[in-house]
Amino acid sequence: MKKQILLAGALCMSVMAASAETIEVKSFRYAGPYAVQKPFMVDSVDVHSKAFSLKSMLDTPFSSEVLKQAELTSADALPAFSGDALHVLGFHVQNTAYTKAQLKVEGLTSYQVYVDGKKVDGKEIALNPATHDVVIKCLSEAGKSESVKVSLETEKDGILTLREDGSRLYTLADVLHGTRFSGVRVSPDGKYLMTSYRTSREGGKTSSVTKITELSTGKVLAERGEPLQWMPKSNLYYYTRTGVDGRQLVTVDPVSGKENVLVEALPDGYFEVAPTEDWLLYSLTQEGPKERKEIYEVIEPDDRQPGWRDRSYLAKYDLKTGVMQPLTFGYHNAWGSDISQDGRHVLVMTSESRLTQRPTTLSSLYLLDVQTMQVEPLVLKDGFMGGAQFSPDGTQVLLTGSPESFGGIGKNVKEGQTPSTVDTQLYLMNLADKQITPLTKHFNPCVQRAVWSTADGQVYFTAENRDYISFYRLNPKNGKIQQIDVKEDLVTGFSLAQSAPVAAYYGQGASNSDRLYTLDTKKMKQALVEDLSKDILEGIQLGECRSWDFVNAKGDTIYGRYYLPPHFDASKKYPLIVNYYGGCSPTERYFESRYPHHAYAALGYVVYVVNPSGATGFGQEFSARHVNTAGDGPAQDIIEGTKKFCAAHDFVNAKKIGCIGASYGGFMSQYLQTQTDIFAAAISHAGISDHTSYWGEGYWGYSYSEVSMANSYPWTRKDLYVEQSPLFNAHKINTPILFLHGDVDMNVPVGESIQMYTALKLLGKETAMVLVDGQDHHILEYGRRVQWQNTIWAWFAKWLKDDATWWDAIYAPKSL
Repeated sequence: MKKQILLAGALCMSVMAASAETIEVKSFRYAGPYAVQKPFMVDSVDVHSKAFSLKSMLDTPFSSEVLKQAELTSADALPAFSGDALHVLGFHVQNTAYTKAQLKVEGLTSYQVYVDGKKVDGKEIALNPATHDVVIKCLSEAGKSESVKVSLETEKDGILTLREDGSRLYTLADVLHGTRFSGVRVSPDGKYLMTSYRTSREGGKTSSVTKITELSTGKVLAERGEPLQWMPKSNLYYYTRTGVDGRQLVTVDPVSGKENVLVEALPDGYFEVAPTEDWLLYSLTQEGPKERKEIYEVIEPDDRQPGWRDRSYLAKYDLKTGVMQPLTFGYHNAWGSDISQDGRHVLVMTSESRLTQRPTTLSSLYLLDVQTMQVEPLVLKDGFMGGAQFSPDGTQVLLTGSPESFGGIGKNVKEGQTPSTVDTQLYLMNLADKQITPLTKHFNPCVQRAVWSTADGQVYFTAENRDYISFYRLNPKNGKIQQIDVKEDLVTGFSLAQSAPVAAYYGQGASNSDRLYTLDTKKMKQALVEDLSKDILEGIQLGECRSWDFVNAKGDTIYGRYYLPPHFDASKKYPLIVNYYGGCSPTERYFESRYPHHAYAALGYVVYVVNPSGATGFGQEFSARHVNTAGDGPAQDIIEGTKKFCAAHDFVNAKKIGCIGASYGGFMSQYLQTQTDIFAAAISHAGISDHTSYWGEGYWGYSYSEVSMANSYPWTRKDLYVEQSPLFNAHKINTPILFLHGDVDMNVPVGESIQMYTALKLLGKETAMVLVDGQDHHILEYGRRVQWQNTIWAWFAKWLKDDATWWDAIYAPKSL
């Protein structure tokens, strides 16, 4: 039975100011009344010797879903009912700043309050910025009519609004929860699609599933929790499971679902099925010598890393005989880069260290005949080579590497510049004469993943293209590169059919989450298969994302974009947050990134993302500016861009600008404050404060310095390692800086933040340091990620909005 209270009409937003700090809830979504009856009394008391009370019926589970279809209603009393009844009332309250509110419920005798699905005990509610779902579950007695009066008293005027228009703010919860794609694979004949999903839920719990879909009909043929892969050519998919005699390798027909156990006792280890489907290429690990735990020798800088002494090797497992044949042996790491289509040859790569000269790691590439075990060296001791794969006919090899690979034949920088080793290029080797040709020397985007198609002989690859990740097709016969006009800003995964002109890709944009498409590579037609973003963004109002570039003092175009708050009002003045790259890659247009820009904008900030000199994706000369500059140049681009952005946009409050970055970006947050006073607040997450200490202490300190400080060392370039380190310029800093750091960070050791924080404290500067227990370079644990993000927002609210309420609620002032 359901009885409606008097309808309030087409009301979208209901706010009545009872006083400067009070709002009265006049409209609810209502469900009920639901009859409540006394249960069968098996005993007079329960296990706690308590007698039955009708009020205990409030503790019975219920779903707030009943309110989603309920109409907006207005009344000052619950509907009368002949018997005892439960009633559910709900409303939405929105705040863009942290606040505490006093919830006052009058007229109801027995009730419970839930905020965002969690029961609230007590009248005071702490509300992080978001659109909150408030539900009141109440109980009425037979024949009695109860009035309803609900109000919220806030600390400050204008903090809360009541929203019933179906919209909500975009928050961190939307970033952390929901379903995304984790992989896509097209069957060899292009008829079926294997799509993997990862679902994250509140609290950090995750689940994974893979679906097999028939592309022509969209019919789901299978849905399984195990990791699945396609066989290379037979259009069967396979997985492994535990059987009576050990691990089984099982193939499955996607249409009939019929299973066939291919191997009963499959050896442990990672393997790849050969294109001929008659053997497996195993990558195995031999454990290295152990040291005592209490006192031990470190034989090389990298020996500090767990597992560094272990070595990988290759083996061939014959599916017919079950014989395992080792393919490599030795104390150098060896791994397989590709298998030829005829199953005869493997591209084997090895690595060895050479600490006395850059690069300190050398790689070699060999052609191994798995039938005769004859080996032919293709590339020996090249320190800049990446990976390798066969052409479909096995006569050529597609190579990846930095511009300095293969004697520097792919370099395209100015005289005196050293290319960035992470600006990945493509090369082509002819196996007949071992000649190598650069394919992307004059191509500005930075190559990510490349696949040589057996269907049409073209090379398909993704590449950082400014702040996009674009999709390309390269003709290896003439070297021509074609950009494929995809539907998303960033292509984050793709797959090609072996024998059909069919591809699938998924990606996202600056203002949307994951979407999946198929692509006819012959006709260049594409179709949307699945839109996960639609569910993730249901009811969310996003502000606009607009491109904004400027020409710097050197005449270079510096690309960027900015995000506006929802319900943007150009007549207002908004605080500004500036974000820039960490590492060497550009700050790309990912919707759900480490710093989800739309979530910042939803809190009332304008967010300016700038990609200064040194980022990959803009050409070799541009990325080379990251090398041997230690921030000089990139910092000037950020400062100049920020000033010009403020001058060009009247809606920005130029006195309330914050900046934030992580890793190299964390260093940049510190370094910027030694160069300018335009920022009102700064945040450095896992930032480098002293290039010398980071160079020697971080797991990858000296090896990253091969990128950023090529052929420069603390004893040869004091101007870079000392003079450009924020620690040695701490006295110049006047901006309040927050240092965030995982306390077990093995990339940038936590001491980088500690020493800079200590310096600023001794200098009497405004600063704070928050360490995250048990976290490495990235803050991944769910609860800590939430607290970490709230810490960031609270710091900016304190200094950019002059509101320390949230910060003080998290980090209560202490007198020590």
